[in-house]
This record gives sequence, C-alpha cells and structure tokens, in this order.
Amino acid sequence: MNGLATAGANLQVVPASIGRPVVPGPKVSPTLAWGSLRLPFRVIGTMRAVALHDRIVASRLDRLAGEIDVIHTWPLGAIETLKVAARLGIPTVLERPNAHTRFAMDIVQAECDRLGIVLPPDHEHAYNEEKLRREEKEYELATALLCPADFVVRTFLDRGFPQHKLLRHTYGYDEKTYYPADDSRAGKGLTVLFVGVCAVRKGVHYALEAWLKSPASKHGKFLIAGEFLPSYREKLASMLAHPSVNVLGHRNDVPKLMRNSDVLVLPSIEEGFGLVIAEAMGSGCVPLASEACSEICRHLQTGMTHSVGDVESLSEQMTLLDDDRRLLRELREASLEAAKGFTWTAAGKVLLNAYRESIAVSGLSPRLATNSIPEAVPFK
Repeated sequence: MNGLATAGANLQVVPASIGRPVVPGPKVSPTLAWGSLRLPFRVIGTMRAVALHDRIVASRLDRLAGEIDVIHTWPLGAIETLKVAARLGIPTVLERPNAHTRFAMDIVQAECDRLGIVLPPDHEHAYNEEKLRREEKEYELATALLCPADFVVRTFLDRGFPQHKLLRHTYGYDEKTYYPADDSRAGKGLTVLFVGVCAVRKGVHYALEAWLKSPASKHGKFLIAGEFLPSYREKLASMLAHPSVNVLGHRNDVPKLMRNSDVLVLPSIEEGFGLVIAEAMGSGCVPLASEACSEICRHLQTGMTHSVGDVESLSEQMTLLDDDRRLLRELREASLEAAKGFTWTAAGKVLLNAYRESIAVSGLSPRLATNSIPEAVPFK
C-alpha cells in the first residue's frame, strides 16, 4: 500500500483491518474493524471471516464503480468481489503469494509422506478440498493473477493457464529496518541463519543435514528463528540437539539476527517470492536458496542456489563460504547493491505497471493502459 501510494496510485483500501501505519493519502475503510476493535479471525474461523470480508467488499462496489480502474484482491476472500467486478466491467487482479495451491499441497504432502509426518488438518498446506475449490474459482474469475516469481508462474503454466493471464510483480523490504552492520564478521566462524515458520515446505531438514555434513558446523553456529510444527521438531530432534544448532523460537529481533549472521539459508521445496531473502540481502546476510525461491538470489552473483533437496550442493556451499571469506565478502557486497532494487518503494512502481498490464489484457479502462496515474485502486 505504502509503495503504491508513493508511486502515485490513488488508493481506496478495503482490508479486514490495518496492522501497520499507512502513509497519508490512501482512503482506508476496514470491513472487520471498528476503531481499535477488531474481529479476531479465530472467533469465527478464518474461512468464515474472509468470506464475510469478501461479501462486505462486494456490497460496496456498486457505489464505487465510476471511481475504480482496477481491483486488487487476495486469496480466499475474493469470489463475490470478483463476480461483482465482472458485472460492473472492472478489471481485477488476484494476488498469488505462493505457487498454485494444488501444486503446493501435492508437493508438501509428498514430502510429508517421505518423512513420515502428518500435518494437522488446519495447517495451511494440508489437503483441503473446500479451500482448493474456492481458490481455483478465484483463479478463473480474476482478469489476471499477480505472480511474484517465475517459479509461481511455472506452476500455473503447467496447469494450462495462458501466459497473458500471469502478470509478474515483486515484493520488497523496509530498508529502514533491514540494513547492514559495519563489518562483515570475517574470521568469527560461519553463522548460518534460518528465519520463518519451521514447516516441511521450508526444507529445514535439508538445511540441517547440509550443515551437519559441513566442516563449518565444527566451529560455526546454525540459528533457527521460528516456531516448529511439533511432529516436525520431533522428527529432527537428533539434528537439533547438535551443539552448533540453536533453536531460538519466534523472535522479534530478526533484523539484528540478520546483521549478525553471515548466511541466510532458505531450502524451500515450494515458495512464492521468499521475502526473507530480500530482507537478508538488505542486511548484508548472503542468501543460500533453493531454486524454488531464487527470484533475486542469483548463483555466485548475489548469493548461491541449489536444486530442491540437493543436500550435498548446499553443504558444499556452506563449506566454501566458511573457507573463502573473500568470496563471502564479494557476495555480501553484491547482494547489498542488488537489494536496493527490491524495497517496498521499488515494488510499488512494479505493481502499478502490473495494474496497467491487467487493464490492457482486459481491454477495459483504456486511459490507465497508457501512462496515466490510476484514479483509484481498491487494495483488499
């Protein structure tokens, strides 16, 4: 929202609630919040809450129709909004923060089966036919899908979606929060950091295997900032017990952890953009990422990449960066420079152009298909 407003978009924001400060300009009209009071999703359940939000937004569109050029929607809470927008002739984009949901559920389930782990029924990647039906209906109704990475695009192309319906955009990081330390920690032993929910899809098991195979584990540290699924933690207990591994749990000081670490590891088997990689790069923490989340992590340019599940290659990369501090420093400097192109301000400009592309695809609102500034962009 803030990046879009800075880019010049005239926004009417219709969220369930607002959790962070918004820059002056956007008109914000929450659906499930009244002043400082919010309707917690857990009270009525997430699916019911997003459906209620969707119906409220849809009910407001008729009176806004003449003011809107494009509507930006998010998964699970968009079907009614998308239907009304189609009736009114308003182009719509649907955010795709991750891969095609059916692909994500299938690949995570296969990995869980391999590891012998059962996901809780309410886990975001547990197979859920109702959720799939709802999301796939949204895919169908939207004018275009906003994909933050080529990996995401491929999962939709593989299921027969036309290229023109898949628009690229990007995410960003807050450079005032994520910034580098004064030194590159040379000679202090390699410190590897994982940040995120410790779930099967994030590949923490691959990262631990790689770390313990590497001589770097003899004098370095592997920090894990995130909460574990209990059955997953139990499965990894022997590796987590290694003296070089420190499970920190949920942390509120992630920027500091990144500044004090040499490497961020993200060996996901399924991913969207991998926002944590941009944050790490902006903090001077070199990313080691799987090819599922290597959108801005370029091998031997701004970090190092490996094939999904390739423990040997990831371990070799950890060893190499532990031994070759000059290479680590060069990658750090290159990633810091590249990170400047992935702030939220930069992302706002890219997203605004994606809106224009969506309108061009739809053949509606031709004034925005040129370089004019949007009249209004509801961001829900």
